[in-house]
Amino acid sequence: MIDGVKIKDIRVVPDDRGMLMEMFRSDDPDFQRFGQVYMTLVYPGVVKAWHYHKKQTDHFVCVSGMAKVALYDDREGSPTRGETNTFVIGWQRQRLLIIPPGVYHGFTPAGHEPAAIINVPTELYDYENPDEFRRPFDDPEIGYDWGVTNG
Repeated sequence: MIDGVKIKDIRVVPDDRGMLMEMFRSDDPDFQRFGQVYMTLVYPGVVKAWHYHKKQTDHFVCVSGMAKVALYDDREGSPTRGETNTFVIGWQRQRLLIIPPGVYHGFTPAGHEPAAIINVPTELYDYENPDEFRRPFDDPEIGYDWGVTNG
């Protein structure tokens, strides 16, 4: 596991009307601060990657479809520098994925439906000076295969 990354099962409370899912709480031991909440959606066959933040910690929950989320650690001095992690999250496996600053990340649908992720970052988006640093999804230095496999 990349240093500083955390993955947690989410509490889902089903009843005869549907369900309630607690995605992230301010009394969670991993809660730092609240910046904003937003949803991002990606269509099948599309990859949203790679980027990282210098200040921001992301808190991902996939609320529609299934998402294949990949992380790559390129942080100087990190004990897990050069490592890649893959997580499949969504309606079949409700989990909270915590992505620390400096870790490249991206996602694509795991399946034939769009995947929607709710993110609760620790910082507000700064339109004048965005805390986003990008590389192409197919960057050969990372060498990640975003393809779907059959097994």
